[in-house]
Amino acid sequence: MSLEQNIARILARKTEIELKLSSPDLDASEMMRLSKELSDLRPVAEQAMKVQELKNELADSETLVQDLETDAEIIALAEEEIQQIRPKITDEEHILKLLLLPKDKDDSRNAILEIRAGTGGDEAALFGADLFGMYQRFASQQGWRFEIMEVSETGIGGYKEATANISGQDVFAKLKFESGVHRVQRVPDTETGGRIHTSAATVAVLPEAEDVDIDIREADLRIDIFRSSGPGGQSVNTTDSAVRITHLPTGIVVSQQDEKSQHKNRAKAMKILRSRLYDAERAKQNAERAASRKGQVGSGDRSERIRTYNFPQGRVTDHRINLTLYKLDKILIGESLNEIIDALLAEEQAEKLADGQST
Repeated sequence: MSLEQNIARILARKTEIELKLSSPDLDASEMMRLSKELSDLRPVAEQAMKVQELKNELADSETLVQDLETDAEIIALAEEEIQQIRPKITDEEHILKLLLLPKDKDDSRNAILEIRAGTGGDEAALFGADLFGMYQRFASQQGWRFEIMEVSETGIGGYKEATANISGQDVFAKLKFESGVHRVQRVPDTETGGRIHTSAATVAVLPEAEDVDIDIREADLRIDIFRSSGPGGQSVNTTDSAVRITHLPTGIVVSQQDEKSQHKNRAKAMKILRSRLYDAERAKQNAERAASRKGQVGSGDRSERIRTYNFPQGRVTDHRINLTLYKLDKILIGESLNEIIDALLAEEQAEKLADGQST
């Protein structure tokens, strides 16, 4: 479909929805659905109208230039306007093309963040804690809610595993590119010889699933109750409140023990299980599309090394887009993480435009 056809389609659909919303016979659920569609369509429609208005101005100026009866002074002004309008149309059409790119249906969802220490022992766990803190600070700067669901500590400040539920506006859209292996190069505090060690941690960002997304049968679950261990309050080690849920068809295991209440631990574990199952289904559906893409941006391949944090040089390199920033300190406090995320988003948009995708 050409850009002109897309513009006509969008404006026609906007008018159609507005007419339907003015009907007194519309029920509440249909009104909510149409209002949501209109809200999503409005910025695209406004941009389409802006492009259309510029094209109309261009056509008027070109008509003046071609009219043999037009005064020479007016022709000169019209030609000047044409030179100004053409680049504007190009710029505004580019914005419209970006708005027309197919949206990831999960972009508006909240997310489950999971971080696991990889190769490197204690140093990998310390790096895992650094990453967890980076995302926590970044979430705060975005105005998101960051709820720590479970942390498995090493005792020296490291995290073997850590899970959080992040909620807010467009959380998954911003964080989905963070899934993968993050590598760190630095001299550990315990290293007396000053040698640089390389360690790694795995990050998984899962779109938070709703009850309606995934149907989980009770018969497919094995639920074990056990006594909590580690820090967590007076009742830890005195009550059987920890919950381990095994999804038998897939073998996915989720444990929760941070809450004193068995019921709360089960609810948290089910939220994580549902999101993992939804993510697995999402990955399955996207496998063919991701395989045909040139890069790894947005593929969610968590076995892929995506980024290196080099402390001696103070640099962070994202290997998918060959982006290097000498802002390691600012990135780890969440302040400059947006620069990497925005670059990854721009790369994904460029790939989609090159592939000729449109809504």
